[in-house]
Amino acid sequence: MGSNQTAPVLVYGAYGHTGRFVVRELLDRGMTPILSGRDPDKLQALAAALPGAAGLEVRAASAGEPAALDRALHGAGAVINCAGPFADTAGPVIEAALRARIPYLDVAAEVEAVSDTFTRFADRAREAGVVVLPAMAFYGGLGDLMATAALGGAAAEEVHIAYALSSWHPTAGTRGSGKVSRSRRGGRRLVYASGRLGHRDDAAPTGEWSFPAPIGDRAVVGEFTTADSVTIPRHLSAPDIHTFMTLDAVKDVLAPDAAPPAPVDERGRSAQTFLVDVTVRAGGTRRRAVVRGQDIYAVSAPLVVEAAHRILGAEVEATGVLAPGEVFDAHAFLRSLAPHHLSYELGEPGTGAEGAGTSRS
Repeated sequence: MGSNQTAPVLVYGAYGHTGRFVVRELLDRGMTPILSGRDPDKLQALAAALPGAAGLEVRAASAGEPAALDRALHGAGAVINCAGPFADTAGPVIEAALRARIPYLDVAAEVEAVSDTFTRFADRAREAGVVVLPAMAFYGGLGDLMATAALGGAAAEEVHIAYALSSWHPTAGTRGSGKVSRSRRGGRRLVYASGRLGHRDDAAPTGEWSFPAPIGDRAVVGEFTTADSVTIPRHLSAPDIHTFMTLDAVKDVLAPDAAPPAPVDERGRSAQTFLVDVTVRAGGTRRRAVVRGQDIYAVSAPLVVEAAHRILGAEVEATGVLAPGEVFDAHAFLRSLAPHHLSYELGEPGTGAEGAGTSRS
């Protein structure tokens, strides 16, 4: 596949909370977004209101109308799907991308939807010569890249991913996707253990995680399974993936009266800050990758747009349904996002950054 970096990128769900960040990131990079989604009025309003969006092409299409999706994707170099619930939109938009033979990326955090993408489309995408990259966002792509960078090609004996969020005001999309996932699980929890995803009926364990300074020891909920528990095992040997989320953030997102994110800067980001602490053990050596930043929804935009830019630039030779660390140089990818979008540290053996957080029940 040759370089196609000047081709426009269709953003499906462009007027959604994360979709707006993705459109702006494309514009900031000098790329041309096509605004798409099912509501033509919201698309036109976005084109009129977003700085730099005047004159952008608007193509309304419902995920339930294949012909409309085909018209929307015509002439696009790639499609980024930001419209949840992804259990409803991923399949139809991937089908359209396969028909158009263009790369598909999404920002899905729904574990089941991401797993479905690998199961349903791996062979077909490979046969079509198309790159399909699901979960290229805060939950999924980021943890996958961090674990890949920390392992440096070794097989993992343990992978721990711990999230510290200062707060978590969920978007309407997060609430909708969460409702779909809970329904599909029948109220059970998903856990990746012994080499597979499985359901559990008991309450999630709680404990304490030692985050890097200045956060330090924080109460966490364990087995907080996210989309990286689907992507990591696709290309890394990791029999068990242990995930943790700060307890206060879990309480925030589950609160029925939680307000949506409120913008506090010129880019529309909220005041929320995050720290992701990934620790791995391989061959008796423990290594740690740490990422810090602001607004988990906003940071998904540079993650997915950087991936699209590299794919359109012919940096990815593989085809099929892929995981980020499977196709990108994880260390170089994360470094490319610093310092403007996040900070990134990788602890090498024998350095002061070496080590791992610990969880105590």
